[in-house]
Amino acid sequence: MSAAQSNGKPEDRPQDRPEDKPEDKPEDKPQDKLVDKLKALECHFTWGLKYSRASLLQLRDKLEDIGTEEGNGWLGHIYNLQGYIHHQLGFNDEARSFFSKAAEAFSRIRNAESDEGPWLVVNFGNKAWLHYSLGEHAETQVCLSRVDELMRAYPSPSEEELHPEICAEKAWTLMKFGPEKVLLAADYFQKAIRMQPEMVEWQTSHVLASVSKFKHSSTGPDDDIMVEMRNAIEQDPENLFLAVLYAGQRGKKGEDVQDEIQELARKVLVNPVSSYSGINILLRAYAYNLSFEEAINLAEEVLQKHPDERYLKRCAALCYKRKIIYDRNNQPNQNMINRAIELHKEVISLYPDSCLVKEIDLANISAKSPRSLATADQMYQELLKRRNLQAEDKQLLYNRYAQYLKYDQHEYRNSNRYHMKAAEIMNKSFHRDNSISILQRIRDRGRSRMHREIEEFLARLQPL
Repeated sequence: MSAAQSNGKPEDRPQDRPEDKPEDKPEDKPQDKLVDKLKALECHFTWGLKYSRASLLQLRDKLEDIGTEEGNGWLGHIYNLQGYIHHQLGFNDEARSFFSKAAEAFSRIRNAESDEGPWLVVNFGNKAWLHYSLGEHAETQVCLSRVDELMRAYPSPSEEELHPEICAEKAWTLMKFGPEKVLLAADYFQKAIRMQPEMVEWQTSHVLASVSKFKHSSTGPDDDIMVEMRNAIEQDPENLFLAVLYAGQRGKKGEDVQDEIQELARKVLVNPVSSYSGINILLRAYAYNLSFEEAINLAEEVLQKHPDERYLKRCAALCYKRKIIYDRNNQPNQNMINRAIELHKEVISLYPDSCLVKEIDLANISAKSPRSLATADQMYQELLKRRNLQAEDKQLLYNRYAQYLKYDQHEYRNSNRYHMKAAEIMNKSFHRDNSISILQRIRDRGRSRMHREIEEFLARLQPL
């Protein structure tokens, strides 16, 4: 009798080993098959969205500021993205609620004969991932089945492309995840429009994606994009956001648009306050085409009518910042600085999870008064001690601190060093590019005592 038989255990023959049983091979495990199906879905969980926790919190606040007014064609997309964000932040009950709201919003907005349609494919995909993450595998299977049913019932007009509804939602979502996603977003919008050209809001959003690349340009978009904007306005004449943006871009090119902007203001201010209403870009257009003071006056006028709107307070704070920081011709008085400080403190309290920019703005505004210059420096020192800042936040902070050191403290060498700190962080951002440009100008002028050190630093700097 063998040893295996003597101890009452069957012999462990090769064909009986668990790892060799066909049903236990990794590719055949039911859970692995489930994961493969989930990975094949088109939804927020599979779109390769990259973010930090800080950027998710900031995006959550931005989506809340869009508002939930009826008639917003992107309401279903907003709720879907909110659901995804809340899941990633660990708030699964809220995620479940947002995904349900998304389905309801799509049913209302699409106004179709049936409550179902291809616009629910992404929503059911998101729900499948949520259920799976919570260990609710039966519910996951139900959602996967619903996706399959919808895909069969509503095939894409093009065998080579995703359904236009999926393309459009993917495009809209990608736009929210940084400038590096804008080109891809524009491409998906184009695909959706080719297959379903009657969707005006898709065409408008495609134009907005194209224009967003010129956010920091002083001369505005290229002529071909300006033509696209004009055509989009003809097709979407009720879109005041687009109309104000177009007027502002023409103003950048030297056109007199003052009367047009004031006329648009009367229309914008009738609508509910929302980041999609155009109020923020309207105030920006006022600042740069009329005057900083008129922008402030308009913001205060609207605030009196809507004193509890946090987004409006954010817009008003930005108006004061533009006047105090960027108006080199007229120095602000102490009352204006006090009002700006008051507004910024209030905005920081209203956006506690996404207020770094406003905290930096508060420090810079405080630095413009001898009474609060020491306070400004203390604010910056506290910000520089923070341990939880992401790469893009550090670049922002170092870039702004470098400018503060130059213009408010006249510490030129230290300023240069903080521009170098911003530049050496290997993360593509506007603030990194800005710091590099400043260092390049210092190098090229050759008058700084640090120009040789800066030249060597730039030579070592790795491109992104």
